[in-house]
Amino acid sequence: MESIRVFAPATVANVGCAFDVLGFAVAQPGDEVLVQLSDSPGVTITTITGDGGRLPTDPRKNTAGVSILAFLAATGIRQGVLLELHKQMPLGSGLGSSAASAVAGVFAANALFNDPLETRELLPFAMEGERIACGSAHADNVAPALLGGFVLIRSYAPLDIVCIPAPDELYCTLVHPFIEIRTEDARRVLKKYIPLKSAVAQWGNVAGLVAGLLRTDYGLIGRSVQDHVVEPERSLLIPGFAQVKAAAMRAGAIGCSISGSGPALFALSTHFETSQTVAEAMQAAFADIKIEARAFVSKINNHGPEIRR
Repeated sequence: MESIRVFAPATVANVGCAFDVLGFAVAQPGDEVLVQLSDSPGVTITTITGDGGRLPTDPRKNTAGVSILAFLAATGIRQGVLLELHKQMPLGSGLGSSAASAVAGVFAANALFNDPLETRELLPFAMEGERIACGSAHADNVAPALLGGFVLIRSYAPLDIVCIPAPDELYCTLVHPFIEIRTEDARRVLKKYIPLKSAVAQWGNVAGLVAGLLRTDYGLIGRSVQDHVVEPERSLLIPGFAQVKAAAMRAGAIGCSISGSGPALFALSTHFETSQTVAEAMQAAFADIKIEARAFVSKINNHGPEIRR
């Protein structure tokens, strides 16, 4: 095999109540890479599209490049690769853009060299890409992008993740307003301490969400997507948040909150038609305050990256 093309999906981190410990993958949007064998060692990034010229071509500063370099070093592979990165989602959106690039890159490299590692073993390399992107090697975006479905990060030391397949009739609406929130700013607004009462309510919702997914109890899922800790602070950074969330719920969503650090919002529904109606209602609510927004509607992605011909 001389080259391989791979698509990796966008992800929703936090899922409302589960800050930094839960995320899920969607069918669209996502990023695509083309990885080819090279005569030169290491990683050479030849092309980046869809980023408006903002992403570095130095592989040591690029999430996909760093992930592949870590993979090559760990496996002892001396063969170099050429990398094309095609961004198909906005940067700084809360949709796991950096994670999708990292996962697509390392998954493609592993496949190019005839899968020396199991897919799950690629996670630490993708996490190194996240370290470059935001300063910490967190997994709530890269783990679901790599493994599909919902993924719970029980522990980082040692790394302990739990895969939770999504119910068949669960759909996600993603709405990205054309504003940008830096991850650093979204982190900065969070409180260092929270009241015990809020923590207890949050723990109950996280447990309820996991139970709802495992039992295919859509009512329980919806009741559990309630964030008492992060949403009250980060929602202040998103103009019209309360009106957009209310519009989603009136249109039939079972739950709605901020995707990752924002500004994108996600809403969960139990039918495709409903999720489309929810998308239109959320976009209209943003339009009412003169903010353009793009919407994506899809089922949950339960398989992770895919090889494309």
